[in-house]
This record gives sequence, C-alpha cells and structure tokens, in this order.
Amino acid sequence: MNQEQHINGGARKAVFAPVDNRARVDAVVSRLGDAIELGLLADGEQLPGESELAGQLGVSTVTLREALMALRQQGLVTTRRGRGGGSFVSLPEVPGEERLMVRLRGWSTEELRDLGDHWAALSGTAARLAAQRTEPEDLLQLRRTADELTQAEDAAARGRMYGRFHVELAAAAQSARLTREQVALQTEVGALLCLVLGSDEYREEAADRHRSVISAVQDGAHDSARELAERCVQESTARLIARRLAL
Repeated sequence: MNQEQHINGGARKAVFAPVDNRARVDAVVSRLGDAIELGLLADGEQLPGESELAGQLGVSTVTLREALMALRQQGLVTTRRGRGGGSFVSLPEVPGEERLMVRLRGWSTEELRDLGDHWAALSGTAARLAAQRTEPEDLLQLRRTADELTQAEDAAARGRMYGRFHVELAAAAQSARLTREQVALQTEVGALLCLVLGSDEYREEAADRHRSVISAVQDGAHDSARELAERCVQESTARLIARRLAL
C-alpha cells in the first residue's frame, strides 16, 4: 500500500467511525459535512447505503435520514432515486460561510486554544518522527501538497490543502495511530481554516511554513521539525481565535 492509499484509508476509517452520543443528528451533519468540504470524500462519490452507513456511524436510520436531509439542504449531498440511486457527495466550490460561522460560534476561545494545543502536539510529534524515519522520496506527496496550497485560488481548496498537509505529515511519520488522530482532528476543525485562509498573504505564509517543515524533516533535524510544525499550527489557531473574538 502506497502512502497516498494509506492516507485515504485512514481518512475514510475516521470519517465513518461511530459519532458522539450527544446531538447525534448534528454530529453526523458535522462529521460528513466537514469531510466533504475537506475533500476526504470525493465529489460525486456514492455514500454507503442508509443501513450500512447508520451502522458504521452508530446511529439509527431515522437519525441518519435527518442528517442526510440537512446535508441536502446545505448542498453537500444529492439523492437520486431508482436504479443506481442513493446519496452522493456534492463538493461545494465555496463552503457556506454562514455554516462555518455558526460552527465557529460553537467554540469558545478556551476550547479553540485547547484544540490548538492538541493539534500542535500531534503535528509536532509527527514532524519529529518523520525526521527520524523518512527517506527523501517519502516527502514527494508533502511537497506536492505544499505546492498545491500555493496555487489554490479559493479558501475551500486552501483549507483542504492545509489540512491534508498535516495528515500526510503524520503518514510520513509512519504512524497509523497519529494519522488516524490527525484525520479525526481535521474532520472536526479543518473546515474552519477556510475562514482564515482567504488572504493571499497568509496562504503564502502558510505554504512557506509547510516547506520549512519539509526541509527540516529531510535534513533529519527532528527538534527543529517539531518546533516548526508546532509553530505553524499555533499561528493558525491564533488566527481562528482572533476571528472568534471578532464575532
């Protein structure tokens, strides 16, 4: 299994893991909606059948149907009837800013700061391990993703590339557990990055930070790689907190 297949496999497993018991309809909408906006589920991809998907997510079929209805209203899922029908992913060109702002309002600044600490710890550890374990050819996908972030024109694509970089960094660390944790974190908060990546200036800054992490990993400078990855996440978290405070 190559690195990209490993990342995609980990992403799909995290997307379809059982959701939290609290507010299950909202949890399903959030899980699948963010996964779609991050590109973890491909545009046009058919979702599993209702019974199978409800079982994977650990919810009733009634709960799942309510969540799918909400996703259809948001334009993230389409449903086709008849032979060959089902529910299909509909990747929006631009995430609904209203939806993202509602999501952001749901986080307190303390929760965002705590999340940033967790994220920085994950990415920092992944960078340190990648610097110890990878070969130069293992970093090709990371380089491509950093380049794609530079070329991404809209905030949605930038958010997907930013989140994907940190997932791929965990995969480069050759840690399945870290990769799953990073994927789960990105489905939780990754879509919110669209709110801070609209600026071309910050897009370039973020891409430069990613390239610095890659260089440190390639050089085997594990302490520097960890510090740079942590700083990258901390800066993005600080921008999210500032946006939350401005609401």
